[in-house]
Amino acid sequence: MAISRTRLALLGSAAALTVSTLAPVQLAGAQPAAAAADYDWVALGDSYTAGVIQAAGDVFEIPRDGCERTDRSYPQVIERDLGSFFELTNASCGAAMIEDVTSRAQVPIGRSVPGTPDPESPFAALSAQSEAVNASTDVITVGVGGNTLGFGDILFKCLELGQGSDGAGTPCKDELAASLPGRLAKVARDYDGMLATLHEKGAKAKILAVGYPTVIPQDTSTCQYNHPHQFLSVTPGDLDWLRTDVLEPLNKAIEKSAGTQDFASFVDLYDSSEKHSVCDADKWVEGVLDEDNRTALVHPNAKGHQDAADHVTSAILNAVAPQD
Repeated sequence: MAISRTRLALLGSAAALTVSTLAPVQLAGAQPAAAAADYDWVALGDSYTAGVIQAAGDVFEIPRDGCERTDRSYPQVIERDLGSFFELTNASCGAAMIEDVTSRAQVPIGRSVPGTPDPESPFAALSAQSEAVNASTDVITVGVGGNTLGFGDILFKCLELGQGSDGAGTPCKDELAASLPGRLAKVARDYDGMLATLHEKGAKAKILAVGYPTVIPQDTSTCQYNHPHQFLSVTPGDLDWLRTDVLEPLNKAIEKSAGTQDFASFVDLYDSSEKHSVCDADKWVEGVLDEDNRTALVHPNAKGHQDAADHVTSAILNAVAPQD
């Protein structure tokens, strides 16, 4: 749908306010019915989009479907800021792989952790997230790939292998490094296929491929071995390996895939979050536990989602702005 330059100017002003304000969003009360939005936006992705952890807000969908979308995740932050201009369909879901976005029905796991299933599980299977996209969709944001790479499984293996090491060595790298090329190749193949599917379903939509933030600092000596609010028993050597050989190549694979398509672009969250890793004082990503000792398993908190909202908002506005 077309949008006037006056409304685009208002959007730009809203975006500037969003970028300049990093304080937590205050939830508003009941609002009067709004006029039809100018654009249809579909948000797809995994837990880094959905929110999932308590440090990223409260699950707002009742009854729960197990995807654990939270009210301070970046799609919901943007919707509150720009909701009169964009109609949001948030189909993101915790634990989603690329295939769950493209074509596979996903059975959500809720807030299950290894050995402890969600007390409300099992949840019903949901259609592939791409089913939310149609010919009227104007913008698609998608943040996915980490679960296809198997980052969660790798992290748990690193926790296991690092126990009793007193922080010495690289036991996780020694066991898993050989599997990384194959894992990254699968991410690249699946991501290319996903972009093609999304473009087929929403031919006019601009696709914004959202990358992952900084999780591990450049200087891993700032991380304390066996600290539950950081990486617990993962050794510093394995943290270096996870950063340089796992997470940074994952972002590069996503950026490369998006860069080969004229209908897609990459949204970088890595650089802006560089000083806000799990081991930084002002962290935007929680550790194994959050500061209130709740399970977090290395996911963005509300500050991390606010930063994502700032960058995704800018990318969305650029995507819908008329080209001169």
